[in-house]
Amino acid sequence: MKTILLIEDNDDIRENTAEILDLAGYKVLTAENGKTGVELALEHKPDLVICDIMMPVLDGYGVLHMLQRNEDMKDTPFIFLTAKTERSDFRRGMEMGADDYITKPFSGTDLLHAIESRL
Repeated sequence: MKTILLIEDNDDIRENTAEILDLAGYKVLTAENGKTGVELALEHKPDLVICDIMMPVLDGYGVLHMLQRNEDMKDTPFIFLTAKTERSDFRRGMEMGADDYITKPFSGTDLLHAIESRL
């Protein structure tokens, strides 16, 4: 069973997305901010990371940067799931090395397709 780390500060979005992933047969780890997310990633080495950008403590860009600097995590697929819809935000995320960039609101089907194509 593949493990997915979901880093999202909004409780409702985090719970709903985790439920979608769980129903799709993934083991799901959740974090409510970037700092906790990085700690979980380094401890559990998930198969894929889904991360919001605008979060307290450490934003999604910081999470991606820290994981890319870690030898064990640098090749782990990383998907931004965010309300930031500006072209410049998308470009920044992709230039930093994200594998995908999904904007909210999103459909469960779109998210699962993005995950399946990265795994």
